[in-house]
Amino acid sequence: MATWQQKQEASGKLADFLLCKCRDYGELLTPLKLQKLMFYADAWHMVVKDAELTPEEFQAWVHGPVALSQYHRFKEYKWRPITEDIEQPELDGDTADFLEDIIDVFGSEPAVALEMMTHQERPWIEARRGIPDDEPCNNYISKVTTKQFYGEVAEQD
Repeated sequence: MATWQQKQEASGKLADFLLCKCRDYGELLTPLKLQKLMFYADAWHMVVKDAELTPEEFQAWVHGPVALSQYHRFKEYKWRPITEDIEQPELDGDTADFLEDIIDVFGSEPAVALEMMTHQERPWIEARRGIPDDEPCNNYISKVTTKQFYGEVAEQD
């Protein structure tokens, strides 16, 4: 089982890559959009590659899935773009290509659209267990449910 530090490092590497690549494409990510891209990257990696990108679990917050380590890292930006000078981490070519595909699919969506997508999907809904959408919640989104749900979505396509 991964330690908190290992989880934080894996999530940080994922966040840094997404931030750098999106910046290369001309977009500075807000914390909200970064969180949703991280969630979808991890979810689809579990389906396509049968492995997590980060062992950190996402919490089912009001505005969608949140990796707590990266929330605390970037929370001072609030709704504003993350402008921190971040160096792109080295990833193996397969992982880098996969993340670029995630950006191609989800990166053109506004942060609020990604938030609304997560609110309509089983992993976030089940984690909140009937808690109203606008009520705070720190429940974790099950990685098992996440992999199953997006696997079913993939089979429908």
